[in-house]
Amino acid sequence: MKYLLASAFALLLPCAALCEVTDPAAHLAEDRALANSIHYESGTIKLNGDMATVELKPGYRFVNAEDTGKILSGIWHNPKQNEALGMVVPEDFNPLGGGAWAVVITYTDDGYVKDEDAGKINYGDLMKRIQEGTQEANKTRVENGYPAMEVIGWAETPRYDETTHKMYWAKEIKFGTHPVHTLNYNIRILGRSGVLVLNAVASMQELAVVRKATPNLLAMVDFSPGHRYADFKEGTDKVATYGIAALVLGGIAAKVGLFKALWIGILALKKFIIIGAIAVARYAKKWWNKIRGQTTPERT
Repeated sequence: MKYLLASAFALLLPCAALCEVTDPAAHLAEDRALANSIHYESGTIKLNGDMATVELKPGYRFVNAEDTGKILSGIWHNPKQNEALGMVVPEDFNPLGGGAWAVVITYTDDGYVKDEDAGKINYGDLMKRIQEGTQEANKTRVENGYPAMEVIGWAETPRYDETTHKMYWAKEIKFGTHPVHTLNYNIRILGRSGVLVLNAVASMQELAVVRKATPNLLAMVDFSPGHRYADFKEGTDKVATYGIAALVLGGIAAKVGLFKALWIGILALKKFIIIGAIAVARYAKKWWNKIRGQTTPERT
């Protein structure tokens, strides 16, 4: 699986985002049209053929891969990527809402991840390694015009269930001087040939909501029979080159590096900035029209 990295980061600067919104009304109209085209599903959803399933509980809906792309790239203005299998969202999900949150599902086929180190990891030391690695990566980030990134700490200490082979953790991340911190909430489900990757797209303000939803998310998503962790065949199936510690470090840290593995945090931040920039642009246009003696109809 390839982890994406935003290639154009102009939207990370509020003024840059504001400048790009030359016609806020037209921009919002386009976003509304895309939002209205999203199809939401309920019931049982099959992922990647019949490799895994999502058994949706009341209060949740599913967005397929195509419509997930519309939301991530078309409405939230993130770089296009074709790896998402879909998204799980709350039933009142509104992609145009500033408080919207979603869980993007992807899959990495790096093989069977051995969990022998799960009970031996010192997560305090691991966080220090993550923070040190992030500081090192910042040299490259800044040189390439990206804002520095700071991992504040665990928002949720990693927890691994040896029975279900599912785990979750969360990090609080700060980008540059932006006041809204990003919530990097991660759920991993280990399987016979790889890992289901669930990443929450949210801000720190949604931590309590996502935390409350985590037990449901863990219960709703799982591998199908034949693809589960217990179905692994020693000597025949592929084994991943990393364990639980590397998984927590940033996906496949040894292969792609911590910097690239945290793209989902960048994604969340860009979403909130573009929404905020549009709101500011709308206000500025209304204020300017008022000065000129014109009125602008309210849009909801």
